[in-house]
Amino acid sequence: MNELIKVRDMSLKYGISARALKYYEDMGLINSTRSDDYAYRMYDEEAIKRLEQILILRKLNISIKDIQRIFNTSGSEVVLEVLGKKVDDIDEEGSLLHELKEIVLEFIKQINQADFSKDSDVKLLYEKAKEIENQIANVDYNGNPANINRLIEVSGKLEKLPDVRIVELPACKMVSSGSGKTEGFDKWFCEYDKKRVGIRTSPLDFMFFDLRHGDYVWWYAVENWVTEKDSGGYEIVDFEGGLYASAMTKDGDTEGVYWKILEWVEQSEHFEAVGKNVNLGELDDKEYYRHTTFCHILTPPQVKKVWGYERLELLVPIKVHSK
Repeated sequence: MNELIKVRDMSLKYGISARALKYYEDMGLINSTRSDDYAYRMYDEEAIKRLEQILILRKLNISIKDIQRIFNTSGSEVVLEVLGKKVDDIDEEGSLLHELKEIVLEFIKQINQADFSKDSDVKLLYEKAKEIENQIANVDYNGNPANINRLIEVSGKLEKLPDVRIVELPACKMVSSGSGKTEGFDKWFCEYDKKRVGIRTSPLDFMFFDLRHGDYVWWYAVENWVTEKDSGGYEIVDFEGGLYASAMTKDGDTEGVYWKILEWVEQSEHFEAVGKNVNLGELDDKEYYRHTTFCHILTPPQVKKVWGYERLELLVPIKVHSK
C-alpha cells in the first residue's frame, strides 16, 4: 500500500506552499486523496513523483501551460519542443544582456571623460547617449529586433523584487469556512450575495493556509447584519484589519513571491513584517489572524481558461516601523 503524505509534510519536504499545491491540483497536474481516518488532503507516491517533475520544470521557468502539454503527451516531442524554445529564449536574453552591458560601459566611459562643470560636456554626453539609443534600435540578433523598449522589458524581468503596494484592509465581519471545509463554501456565499445590500466591490473573499490544522481556510467579508443564523452554520469571525504588503503572483508561485515581499519589507525604511520572530503556535485566534498571509484570486474563471494560469494577490501583514 502506498504511503500517504500530509499537505504540511509535503510543503516542508519540498519547500513549496500549500497554496501552490492546491493550484497544481486545480490545474490538473497532481491529484490528492483522503483517507478514511483523516479529513484532509494527502498525497500518494504517484503524486509525489509528479510534483518532483513539476518542480524541476518550474526551476527551468517552464510555464504551467507548457507543463500541462508535456504531461498530456506520452512521447518526448513536446518536452523537447518546450526545452528547445527555452534555449532560444535564453540565447535572446543573453544577447540583450550583453548589449545592455555595452550600453552601461559606454556611459561609464563618457562620464569619465566629461567635465560636469561645463555645459558643453553635459550636452555632448546627452548627444552621445542619444547616439547609443539610436544604435541599439537598429541592431538585430539572430533575426530578433533589439530596440530600447525590448531592453527595458528584459531588464525589468531580471528585477529580483516584485512591484509591492501597501494596502489597508478595514476591520469587518467575516464568515469562515473553517479548516478543511472549503468545498461547498462558495455555494453559501453565492446565496448570501443575492441578499447583499451593500457595495459589491472586490475583493470580498480571502484564502489562507491554517498552519495549526494543516489545511485551507476561506474567509468571506459580510455585512454587519449577518448573524449566526444567516451564516449557514459557518463560523463568524471579527477581523480587525490592518496594513498589508501586496504583490501579484502567477502560476502558483506564492512561495517565491512571499519571500520577495518579505525582502522588500526588510529593505524598507518605513515598514516591518508583523510576524517577524513570532511563534504562531502561541497566539490566540485574533493575534493569529493578524499574523496570517492571505491570498485573493484576481483572475476571473473565463480569463483563466484563456491564459492557462491564474494571478493571485498575496497580502503579507506589516506594520509601520517602530524606530
